[in-house]
Amino acid sequence: MNRTEEFQELRPLLFSIAYRILGSVSEAEDAVQESWLRFEGSPTEVRSPKAFLSATVTRISIDVLRSARVRREEYVGPWFPEPLLADPYEDPARSAELADSVSMAALLLLERLSPLERAVFVLREVFDFGFLEVASAVGRSESACRQLAVRARRHMTEGRPRFEADRRERDELASRFFEALHEGDLAGLQDLLAADVSLVGDGGGKTPQLARTVAGAQNVARLLAAVFPVLDRLEVSCEQHEVNGQPGAIFRDRDGKVLQTFSLDVLDGRIQAIRLVLNPDKLAHVGPVADAWAISEELRRARRPVD
Repeated sequence: MNRTEEFQELRPLLFSIAYRILGSVSEAEDAVQESWLRFEGSPTEVRSPKAFLSATVTRISIDVLRSARVRREEYVGPWFPEPLLADPYEDPARSAELADSVSMAALLLLERLSPLERAVFVLREVFDFGFLEVASAVGRSESACRQLAVRARRHMTEGRPRFEADRRERDELASRFFEALHEGDLAGLQDLLAADVSLVGDGGGKTPQLARTVAGAQNVARLLAAVFPVLDRLEVSCEQHEVNGQPGAIFRDRDGKVLQTFSLDVLDGRIQAIRLVLNPDKLAHVGPVADAWAISEELRRARRPVD
């Protein structure tokens, strides 16, 4: 097997590591590409392509994350990871853990960790790397990595919600939610929402977005029931699609361009959180992006009372 073939075989793993560290599809793809260039250009024989490339993509991702954190401090409004529609790395023995680790909720928890803690947690807890491999990847001693892992695991355990274990029940609930959304069924929506549900949008200051978090089943249901039937009349379609390993949807305008993504956190038979990503910079990898300002104006006119 030549280097190109070895790299292509490992590419899904490399992307999945980088995405979990960075929370960005575009930055993860760049990190993987840079890893390939270093692998291809290495003048010496690489005994373990997996170890070399995993360490390389991890170190690149740590460096990118350090600079990205400065930008995120200046971000307008709530910051969410770029939506991931499909994780290219598969491991049937760890499918539940992999889906959990890429959820919006988990990635937002990872934001609380230092770049080194985040990298160690991803390699050790998500991908089951040994501490010797982790130490080599992040350039720290095994004992230091063990300490980093303990701190990271404690932070993640304290804040991490449990997601619905039965995927079939979870997906059925999501289908009922989107049906009620389409119909503007206020009572139906409210029945599916947790009492303390929150609805939050990430527009990055580049699209019309919620001025604040909408909290509580009644408030969230009223907003959804009022807005989405009107969007339906404006030919905005709702395409159910898994987003970050959880139930979700892609909303498209009448020309098929991407308006936003929805992701749902489901626990105990209720929707606990709804996260919207509207920032066009975070949707470009999904497809051509819609003009959210134009749709917002159409929506405003459609909802305006007739004199």
